[in-house]
Amino acid sequence: SERDEERYRLKTHQSLKEEYESYEKEYRELEEKYRYVSIINKTANGSIPGKERISLEQYVQSAYFEFIIDEANKRFMKMTNNQFELFRQEKASNLRSQSGLDLEVLDNYTGTRRSVKTLSGGESFKASLSLALGLSDVTQAKSGVVAIEAMFIDEGFGTLDEKSLDQAIRTLMELADNDRLVGIISHVPELKTLIDHKKIVNKSEKGSNVSLEY
Repeated sequence: SERDEERYRLKTHQSLKEEYESYEKEYRELEEKYRYVSIINKTANGSIPGKERISLEQYVQSAYFEFIIDEANKRFMKMTNNQFELFRQEKASNLRSQSGLDLEVLDNYTGTRRSVKTLSGGESFKASLSLALGLSDVTQAKSGVVAIEAMFIDEGFGTLDEKSLDQAIRTLMELADNDRLVGIISHVPELKTLIDHKKIVNKSEKGSNVSLEY
């Protein structure tokens, strides 16, 4: 009958309505989960629009970078007569660039901060040497099992003036006094008078030979 048909259509529509509402509820729950997961993903990858671009990996690296800089400054300030001090640049130059791992230098003579790119060749070498030594210190302290007993430095001393060269060598000698082997590879003649144990490479038409001096 017509009434039975109406009842059947009503029941069918009611069933479809309930099914739709179930799907709609499930969709909204998934959409809410996606929203949270998306925020976490963007935060971890440093891709939130309008925010500083720093990933979770960089965040962890920057935390360890702070330890390295603290140790590096112990040498860097000594080698520059307390003029320069390194700092981690917390903000990038623009929001499209990754941030957290750039360096600034504080000039204690002028009280201003600037990019490490503005340092002279000799000053940059001191900063690099200080960071290498800081990394060595932090690696040993944090690992508990890694012992860095030797370090080799290849060139860079040619950029230093006489006073700076003496400061750098004194720093390296302090390391050597602490039961660490420090090797220097250089063509700077002044180093010959400052280093006790040397391996000298001499070139000739027949090839190269090595002589030892103690």
